[in-house]
Amino acid sequence: MDGSFQIRLATNSDVEVISWHRARMFSDMGELPTELFDSFRAQSLETLKRIFEEGTYVGWLASPNNEPGKIVAGAGVQLREVSPHPQPKANRKVDIVSGRQAIIQNVYTEPEWRRRGLAALLIKTIIDWTHETRIESVVLHASDEGRAVYERLGFIATTEMRLSC
Repeated sequence: MDGSFQIRLATNSDVEVISWHRARMFSDMGELPTELFDSFRAQSLETLKRIFEEGTYVGWLASPNNEPGKIVAGAGVQLREVSPHPQPKANRKVDIVSGRQAIIQNVYTEPEWRRRGLAALLIKTIIDWTHETRIESVVLHASDEGRAVYERLGFIATTEMRLSC
């Protein structure tokens, strides 16, 4: 990437665009049926308003340097507290981690701005922030398309499973 983009922290006034990014992300991955898009986006907007207010969500937005008001990509983290657990590292060693964990969410780039390194730039920004703020661990759920980006940045696959209640 040529440095022609700027990254800034998201504010409460950005929750609308973040909720659109979130809904479009799931839609683009084929996980959100068209008929649920508007309802999902509205629910995401309400949740984002609440977690921004609580201080448990931190987001970053990317804009072209020559158009700072034009949001072309974004990513964020939701903060949570986790109990001690073993965590494998890329070098096959295991650490015991606990404390504050950041789950990366809402990684989205507008289609016409893809393949320019924006997702990697945003994730690097998040990684730097987690080091500065002493976050103990970082997790994410990768799409098939995004997996290679995350692996290049040091993320490793885990054995997470899910149950809907």
